[in-house]
Order: sequence, then structure tokens, then C-alpha cells
Amino acid sequence: MFGCYRFATMLSLLACLMPSAVMGQQYPSKPIRIIVPYPPGGALDVTARAIAVELSKRLDQTVVVENRAGAGGNQGSAEVARSAPDGYTLLAFTSAIHAINPVLYAKMPFDPAKDLSPVAALVLLNNVLVVHPSVTASSTSELIALAKSQPGKLTYASSGSGTTVHLSGELFKLMAGVDLLHVPYKGSAPAMSDLLGGHVNLMFENIPAAAPLIRSGKLRALGVTGAKRSPLFPEVPTIAEAGLNGYVSTVMYGLVAPAGTPKAVIDRLNSAAIQGANSKEFRERLEPLGYEIIAGTPEAMAEILRTETSRWAPVIKASGARAD
Repeated sequence: MFGCYRFATMLSLLACLMPSAVMGQQYPSKPIRIIVPYPPGGALDVTARAIAVELSKRLDQTVVVENRAGAGGNQGSAEVARSAPDGYTLLAFTSAIHAINPVLYAKMPFDPAKDLSPVAALVLLNNVLVVHPSVTASSTSELIALAKSQPGKLTYASSGSGTTVHLSGELFKLMAGVDLLHVPYKGSAPAMSDLLGGHVNLMFENIPAAAPLIRSGKLRALGVTGAKRSPLFPEVPTIAEAGLNGYVSTVMYGLVAPAGTPKAVIDRLNSAAIQGANSKEFRERLEPLGYEIIAGTPEAMAEILRTETSRWAPVIKASGARAD
């Protein structure tokens, strides 16, 4: 009797596991969509289109990228969260949606922690502290000293309240104990335009956008916000190295799927994404722009998101930033 019971239990367990395993073997049998929750041409869009090419090669299936901008990334993300958990609708994801938006927005149309499942982290992108040439400080420590001597006089531009460009500045203010005046713009382009014109003093812009302006001498780089120096500017220290010990501000880009997507499907996607992100073609496309390749497991991605949440929640609350 006991043997029959054990045999029946094993059959039952196998029956539960078979649908997921079979789905993983058959997946994908039709085109895959990657939703980018921001307008075309941005840093996340560039990443999504690069990985779509690599996934298509490795999954032997068409992978298309669609932009669904709105509400700081929430609109497109909510669409994916509500999609069928079958691996055919993915989200090009930024850690800001997980770590910043739930604190920034009074109402969220979905819960990033519960409604989305990590597939693979792909890249890290750092910002760089740049100043107009008229600013007399030539290092981060000199900028801090200047700011302390002129409380509230130095201005820093951002691409909008609650963006990583803005919050990099808020983290800097908190850790350095300085009073800088935040000037938000509707996007990086007008913010950068006013910085170049000398109407604001500094900005924590992302490296791909700032790189050509640094090289041309139109802006001066004082420090990068990541944990290590950028290969594009090895002579520029990290802000932590330059005197603000412990300062780190990065954004992670990766892929997520609707919660409930079978593990076998996520494993297949993860394997293809890691291979694609480590490919010569992907690296040659993104690394010259300042992206750092960090392709890894869903568990590694989840750990990054936990770290980012613990870092940004107190900064947002201290800044008083709200999106609505």
C-alpha cells in the first residue's frame, strides 16, 4: 500500500512539472515583444534594441521592440505586468522603476516587486558630474568646498524630478552636506542646453550623453557616480575616490517578465540574454557608449534591485520629490 501511495505521489508531482518543462522545450514558437516604457532613442531603448538582435539569433525567433512611454515608465511596465505570463511579452526594465517609482508616485498602477519577475540584468549605466567651464572648482572636493562657501547659490540641472539624474544630485547633497539648488527640466536635452549656456552650474548627466561634450571641452568632468572609473574616462575619478566616500549612483538595465512566467521559460530567456550580452557584437555596440556589461542570473538581478531600493528610498523621502 505504501509503495502504491509513493508511486501515485510521484506521478502527481511529475504531472505538475511536465507542463512547465514541455513549455520550456517548445518555447518560443512565435515572435517575442520587448516593451520599452520610454520614448525611442534613450539609453534603455538602445539597450533593448541591441539585446533584441542577440535574442533573435539565439532563440531563432523574431524579437520586436515596442515603445510605450508615459508616467515615468509606469505605463509600459503596467502593460507588461498585465500580460499573459508566457514569455512572449517582456519588459526592458530599469532599476529606477523598481527602486524609485514606488516611492516617487503616490499611486502605482502595478507592484514591480510582485507583478514582475527578473529575467536577466544586462548593463549598468553611470552618471558623470559635469560642470560649466565657468565654475572654478576643478575637483569634487573643490566643488564641495565652493558649495559650502555659497549655500544655495550653485545650481544643478536635471532631466526631471525623481529621475536618476536628479537623485544623483540629491544623494550628493545629503552625503556632502551641501545646499545646491535643483533646477528640473522636461528631459535631458533642455537641461544640457542650459548647462552649456551657463544658465546652470552643473549636472549629473549619464555618461553616453555627456561624453562628447567632455571630449570637446565644453564641459568639465569632476567625477563618475559608479563604484569604479569609466573606461571612457579613466583619468576621471569616481566621486567616492574624489572625497565622498561611499557615494554610488548607478542604474541597471535588464529584462523582466510578468509574474508567473514558467521557470523553464525564464531559464531559456536568461541563457539567451547572457550569451547575447556577452557577445562581441553587443559589447562593441554598447561599451564604447559607456555601458558596463553585467549579464547574470535572475537571482543576481533581484539582489541588485534590493540594493537599489534600500539606497534610493531614503534619498527620495529626504528630498521631498514627488511625481504627482
